Amino acid sequence: MPLTKGFAISIVALILGLLMAFQFRTHQLPVTVIPTDRAQALTQELKELHKELNALSVEENDLEAKLLKAQKGVEEARAALDNEITKNNMLAGLVPVKGPGVELVLRYAPQDKPSTHLFTLRDEDLLRVVNELRAASAEAIAINDQRIVDITEIRLAGSYINVNLTRIVPPYRIVAIGNPEELRKMLEMPDGVVPTFHDWGIDVELKTVDEIEIPAYQGNLEKRFARPATKGGGA
Repeated sequence: MPLTKGFAISIVALILGLLMAFQFRTHQLPVTVIPTDRAQALTQELKELHKELNALSVEENDLEAKLLKAQKGVEEARAALDNEITKNNMLAGLVPVKGPGVELVLRYAPQDKPSTHLFTLRDEDLLRVVNELRAASAEAIAINDQRIVDITEIRLAGSYINVNLTRIVPPYRIVAIGNPEELRKMLEMPDGVVPTFHDWGIDVELKTVDEIEIPAYQGNLEKRFARPATKGGGA
């Protein structure tokens, strides 16, 4: 027993010695201490970084707002440009259009009612109808589905009439979009085309309609030699 007791005491003493040595060594480890002025400098630098971050955030929001405004402006400009292109295409006759107007159909008189017009209907007669309609502010005109535009030619070719280089044959159906009453009044005025055609023995049918559809011009509008003139007349 004494041996056992002494051995136990030795073990306890050894453990206590190791603990004391470990504690002493721990107290000898260096402790890093940041100087006060350095800590203040780091704190100030952190504040500056926060200020820069807030400024960048404000600038980002401002740039996003400007970008949205610019995008809206581009969209509005594109819409205005598309609207202008559509309007110009309508004026040039390059797109189908519809609206109220008049329909005039010209037929030769039946065999039992001979015409008194020496040359029957000629190109100049159809051109006169077109001019009368234009004088009444017609916005679109077609003859037998041939859209009348600024470069349209109505020309007699042999015994036929060509419109836009396309042969047309009677009956001649002329339609126009505009104020129906104004168009009709122009065609029916004394010495106008309708009374004249009646006098010639031409069968004339004229009516106002709530909606007419007029096709687009199908010819070629490409300019081979003409080009826009620069300011001052230079090339």
